[in-house]
Amino acid sequence: MDTKLHLSASPHIHSGRSTQKIMLDVIIALMPTSIVGTVVFGLRALAVIAICIATCVLSEFLFNLAIKKKQTIGDLSAIVTGLLLALNLPATLPLWQAAVGSFFAIVVVKCIFGGIGKNLVNPAITARVFMLLSFSSATKAAFPVDSVSSATPLGELEAGYSPSLLDLLVGNHGGAIGEVCALALIAGGIYLIGRKVITWHIPVAFVGATFLFMFLFGGFDLYFSTAQILSGGLLIGAIFMATDYVTSPSSPWGKIVFGIGAAFLTVVIRLWASLPEGVSYAILLMNIICPYIDKLTPRKLFGGKKI
Repeated sequence: MDTKLHLSASPHIHSGRSTQKIMLDVIIALMPTSIVGTVVFGLRALAVIAICIATCVLSEFLFNLAIKKKQTIGDLSAIVTGLLLALNLPATLPLWQAAVGSFFAIVVVKCIFGGIGKNLVNPAITARVFMLLSFSSATKAAFPVDSVSSATPLGELEAGYSPSLLDLLVGNHGGAIGEVCALALIAGGIYLIGRKVITWHIPVAFVGATFLFMFLFGGFDLYFSTAQILSGGLLIGAIFMATDYVTSPSSPWGKIVFGIGAAFLTVVIRLWASLPEGVSYAILLMNIICPYIDKLTPRKLFGGKKI
């Protein structure tokens, strides 16, 4: 029996939604891009997804067992972490590296800090950055099974080529498993907003500000700005990872500031750093300063008045 007295700010209105239901909605929203990724890259993509999910769930189960903590795998958050991490990895990644990254996401980033709701940074994003820094294979994009290997869309843009916007929309190009089909990602985002799992603030601010900054700093080129939005991990990052409840601001204005800040860092990295992709690093850095954004953009107290 729980004898602790739990205190929280009023009013106390229960939405009727549990963590499990929210995570289930996220899994459903990720199904379109998971299916497209499997079709584009073949069964190897499905193997990476399966290994990441299985390792995340097993790692959380064993960690809870080791420290005699109540099992939490039933809330489905470990499945979401594994799925998100897998979708941000190339299908050609060695499976043992996928397992190492999944273990890092769950044990080091999530469980050691107290479990769901207590992690300082997004587990999947942090694990991806860890893998990008640790394994060279994590930086190499996979390509459709029926195509000849070529540069990714971001690589083509950097080299001065113009990838087809239609190919970027439907997923006919190289990249990570879950980032190739913009339409599938947008459909998932619409589902989450419709289900009120996330709000529009971070995705719209992130994508809109990226487009604006790319237009201003990229030569006032509408095509270039649009292609940057549809390329790489921007959409999956803006919709599914930057919107993480724990590591993003709680107020509407805080979310907008967070999205704009992530967009600015993404543009700086893509245009002037040695890395072709900057979304993961941008979100991770914004996760770190999120508490300061919350302090600068507090919610108005219920029934409160301006002083």
